[in-house]
Amino acid sequence: MRVVQKYGGTSVGTLDGIKRVARRIQSTYAAGNQVVVVVSARAGITNELIARAKTLHPHPDEREMDMLLSIGEQEIIALTAMALHTLDVPAVSLTGAQAGIYTDVAHTQARILTIDGDDIARRLNDRQVLIVAGFQGVTPEGHTTTLGRGGSDLSAIALSAVLKADLCQIYTDVDGVYTADPRIIPRARKIDTITYEEMLELASCGSQVMQTRAVELAQKYQIAFEIRSSFNHQTGTFVKANAHTLEAPVVTGIAVDKNQTKLTISGLKDKPGTAAKVFQALGEGNVSVDMIVQNIGREGFADLTFTVSRDVAERAEKAARRALETLGGGRVEQTGDVAKISVVGVGMRSQSGVAATLFGCLAKEEINIQLISTSEIKIEVTIAISQADRALKRLHTAFGLDITSVGDRSRFPMK
Repeated sequence: MRVVQKYGGTSVGTLDGIKRVARRIQSTYAAGNQVVVVVSARAGITNELIARAKTLHPHPDEREMDMLLSIGEQEIIALTAMALHTLDVPAVSLTGAQAGIYTDVAHTQARILTIDGDDIARRLNDRQVLIVAGFQGVTPEGHTTTLGRGGSDLSAIALSAVLKADLCQIYTDVDGVYTADPRIIPRARKIDTITYEEMLELASCGSQVMQTRAVELAQKYQIAFEIRSSFNHQTGTFVKANAHTLEAPVVTGIAVDKNQTKLTISGLKDKPGTAAKVFQALGEGNVSVDMIVQNIGREGFADLTFTVSRDVAERAEKAARRALETLGGGRVEQTGDVAKISVVGVGMRSQSGVAATLFGCLAKEEINIQLISTSEIKIEVTIAISQADRALKRLHTAFGLDITSVGDRSRFPMK
């Protein structure tokens, strides 16, 4: 079999961790498999490098940030290859550029254009183990790029697609995907299988197990993969196209994202095309917008509120200001950090009462809802960050996710 394995920063955060990962790779290789390994930088190094850069410049140039951040993975690919050499495994380390991962020029958030996998395939046929630096690529002109937070997941899924891997495993520090963050909800249960759609919604809603873009790519190319722990040998969570039986639970999981900021544009001219120009500017600024609410216009003006990741709030504010300058008026400001609670499940397509349970539970807890957004398999609301953990605990219980019996949980009576 051709196997792609990805190891996160906590898995390779220490030399002992790298040795443990090397033994797992050796075992996979010794079973006769062709093995490609994608690694992240050791845990904490990316944040450390960002902090060092910002001590020199409050808004570092994004091209230079890519040059800086790409070194984290290069340390680990070399050390992992060395650890494998001590186990008599013929391993070769490759940077993103050496692996032929070509991207566009959107520094710090680059998108993969193509992967030239011919050299990797030749090396695999020669029984070499390839250790590839995740999170990074190169433009056709030779400039180093990075793929955004969690980009090593994307590297692994993309390589799986190009190499037509038989198995893709995403190794991390948790046993799989849970019904909620087990650090907040001790009674959260590991999910055995989950659909691409549900995984995508949970990833976009704050679950930090998997990068959203990686799940999108897996769904596009139908790459089934397993999320599992590198610290034990237990089966993890399988992510694939169809994951549920007829008696599937209505709600699969609940996610919380405490890294959201609201931006409000006031005095926006209330006429067709105005909002389009604002969001066009945000798109050109490489800003992904989440929840959007526009107030009813009065006296020819309207207010527009939307949420973005706190990491890009400054960039979003600048992009919105540029749009307002062309529109001839309006004011934009950050109006507070918020938490986003998201209730997800494919069973919501055919069951009513999810919204009633959600709103009723929060009302009982006297938790005020600021924004609401829905999709076919998701309802999400924004609330005060200070109330997020309490809301998550109450909702987890309200939707029957605390119950350990899958059968009982799937029959939770929705009104």
